[in-house]
Amino acid sequence: QQKIAAEMNLSETAYLRRLHADDNFSSSSTFGLRWFTPTKEVALCGHATVASAATLFYMMKNPSSQLTFQTLSGQLFARREGDFISLDLPENTTLAQDKEAYSQLLQVVAGTTPIRDFQYCRSVGGDLLIRLTDDTTRQTLEGLRPDPGAMLAATQGTEHAIRGVIVTVKGSPENGCVDKHGVTYDFISHFFAPWYGVAEDPVCGSSHTVLASYWAKELGKTEFYAHQCSARGGDLKVRLREDGRVDVAGKATVVLQGVIRI
Repeated sequence: QQKIAAEMNLSETAYLRRLHADDNFSSSSTFGLRWFTPTKEVALCGHATVASAATLFYMMKNPSSQLTFQTLSGQLFARREGDFISLDLPENTTLAQDKEAYSQLLQVVAGTTPIRDFQYCRSVGGDLLIRLTDDTTRQTLEGLRPDPGAMLAATQGTEHAIRGVIVTVKGSPENGCVDKHGVTYDFISHFFAPWYGVAEDPVCGSSHTVLASYWAKELGKTEFYAHQCSARGGDLKVRLREDGRVDVAGKATVVLQGVIRI
């Protein structure tokens, strides 16, 4: 599985499996699910889970209203919500982090862009969250292109395990954080994970379980309209629930179908 993921060379490759001999991808509602980056297996991946659900819903014509996935992060759920697929994922909380210990990494990632807050989330394998100041424009955030090698070098010998770096900005019309219809995003973000062989994740569902927890405290709300910046980019609907779960909803389009010869 890891060798195939390396050959695919995408941010994540997902593997669905039947849990019982009589299970069927076209009619069963519970499956095993694992995710691999080009270099490592990961404990949680949102967008590859959306892709897995889309494959079952759209390609296998599975009629289930909800799918259950057995994963390294426990049970995850995927539901149809109109044109969206909504994932039920665990919340992942952050704690304030000392900037000095990661000053070299912050310089590599943000350069001279002012930083308002710096947090760390242990539960997803180690995500650092960098919040830029509220006057940072969408164009500035989208223009961040940190060198993966320099990011790796900057964290050698640091205390915490690191999966990736989230860079986020509070949305407003003034800083250009609006969609094509003029609707303001609550926040936008980037996600970089060279420690797992992913220079930049196009749209990361699991990072939004961290972002939902953080922005709920900062904005005093629990439902968000978010955008992840990347060459492809993507809009998400995110909701932090009272039971410590996060609903992350997005759209999926199947663009390729084929057979792998082993």
